[in-house]
Amino acid sequence: MRALPVRVDAVLIQAVIAAALSFAHLHDLASAAGQHGWKAWAYPVSVDLLLVAAWRRLRLGGAKAAGWCWFLIALTASLGANVATAGLLDLGAVPAWLRILVAGWPAVAFLGGTLLAHGTADQTPAREPESDPAPSAPDAPDAVPPTQALPTAGPGPETEPEMEPESKPAPSAPSPAATAVPPALVTLARKVADDHHARTGTAIDTSTLRARLGVPMQLAEAIAAQLT
Repeated sequence: MRALPVRVDAVLIQAVIAAALSFAHLHDLASAAGQHGWKAWAYPVSVDLLLVAAWRRLRLGGAKAAGWCWFLIALTASLGANVATAGLLDLGAVPAWLRILVAGWPAVAFLGGTLLAHGTADQTPAREPESDPAPSAPDAPDAVPPTQALPTAGPGPETEPEMEPESKPAPSAPSPAATAVPPALVTLARKVADDHHARTGTAIDTSTLRARLGVPMQLAEAIAAQLT
């Protein structure tokens, strides 16, 4: 079996160093808060595992809100331990609130790890491939066009000649005289015609009458017929 080549990566070395330092800081803080022995070593493992689980959930693309929430909680715990052990906190006299946080961390980590491990990931349903439309059947060579009439036998005892439907005459437009015109409109048209005759000396035509009254041409013709 051929061994895989080992390549030294500067980024990997940097990651190992950072993880070791963070691990040591978490251990020192847990030990100063009253967690001695193996319990002090378990705290860094718990924080790092929760951080990795949250990052894995974000990489998978499911439950983004839960992934970011637990990732920030684990990052705050790791970063807080690094800052607290930098000389800003007296490890010989740890405050009571910090002891409470360290003591309650296992329950928080267990809840976060359970939700991240057994949470449902968002899955997009796969689209079904669209079926190709069925190919149309080729036209038969002997098919008769729909517009071509088939020959029929002459009239006989069993066949009757087809009767062509009679075409109905188009309805004729109503004559101008048949259009009902209100008397008031006739009176107004007569005044308009007299005024036109007084100004021009000629009788008013139908187009001018229609334009002066603002009525349709058919109604104007009916009015002109009544004025003559």
